[in-house]
Amino acid sequence: MNPSFIPYGKQDISEDDIASVIAVLRSDFLTQGPKVPEFENKVAEYSGAKFGIAVNSATSALHVACLALGIKKGDIVWTSPITFVASANAALYCGAEVDFVDIDPRTYNLSVQALQTKLEAAKKIGQLPKVVIPVHFAGQSCDMQAIHALGQEYQFQIIEDASHAIGAEYLKEKVGSCKYSDICIFSFHPVKIITTAEGGMALTNNELLAQRMGLFRSHGITREASKMLGESDGPWYYQQIELGFNYRMTELQAALGISQMNRLEQFIHERRRLAREYDSLLSSLPIQLPYQHPDSASAYHLYPIWINEQSLGVSRKEVFERLRACNIGVNVHYIPVHLQPYYQKMGFKAGQFPEAEKYYSGAISIPLYVGLGSNISHVVDAIASSIQS
Repeated sequence: MNPSFIPYGKQDISEDDIASVIAVLRSDFLTQGPKVPEFENKVAEYSGAKFGIAVNSATSALHVACLALGIKKGDIVWTSPITFVASANAALYCGAEVDFVDIDPRTYNLSVQALQTKLEAAKKIGQLPKVVIPVHFAGQSCDMQAIHALGQEYQFQIIEDASHAIGAEYLKEKVGSCKYSDICIFSFHPVKIITTAEGGMALTNNELLAQRMGLFRSHGITREASKMLGESDGPWYYQQIELGFNYRMTELQAALGISQMNRLEQFIHERRRLAREYDSLLSSLPIQLPYQHPDSASAYHLYPIWINEQSLGVSRKEVFERLRACNIGVNVHYIPVHLQPYYQKMGFKAGQFPEAEKYYSGAISIPLYVGLGSNISHVVDAIASSIQS
């Protein structure tokens, strides 16, 4: 008998989490109180960064990061085609042009070799990017040391889209330290490693960037006299000095995030344990399993398997539908951004990023979340039967 529906990811909410939110509901502050800075400090300290700017989504975090770096019309931003559309859209919000760099066929992250080749060509025609946004797909860090070195050589800035990767490690350090980037972004959507229901954060070691991101998240308004033009009219006075947005995180979200952070290491340990169990149980099947680069330790937001339709004699769509019929909520991450109709209207075409398109042709994200437990055996059995032609 099949178990009830098994999603590909879900939140894990404890009684402590609930109590933390209730405490805020009973307090004087529902928004713009002490919990948001406490959450910012907790995440920044854990990750090894100096500053954290909490916002209402990772999309908002990407947007304020782009704004803080001064991205504007006429600038060029590059990112990976294997990501959620927000990684590219944030640059479009600023009026910039977007282009993509193909992925590494093993890690599914932005390929350093493809980046270097594209930079060499772009330099010859004067079309170098102002910013590159590597995406730590599925929770595994990109090769940030190499990307940073190219940034120094070709003078571009770096935003790490680590929406999948809080708790991950790269070269024995936590992702989010910003050692090899200007800004790093986390997501706290319910299917991510920790959740604030909706929410995100931008981390940086640059105080000016932190101040600018803080300004852009709250209407571009300041109450600091040192940043105002002219004299203050009094204690009530504020000035809008930039065109900002209402991207603030609430106290309720921050309280949940603080409580979830207390279990982050537990969550990461369990996700890695489940990934190892999948590695073992699926190793005999004719499918491609996620590759773990020795320089990194993935947070395992996702566990994407890859189906070779030609060798199996069964299509990815058939496998996907068979798994759904077994109450397994598999998903596909992601449709390459350059294949989206909105981006194709800009001139992008199929065939431009062949490794991304090849990955997409066979990718299926299978369930991986804290609480999956013994259901993992049902998932594995279902995969084994679903790939039979």
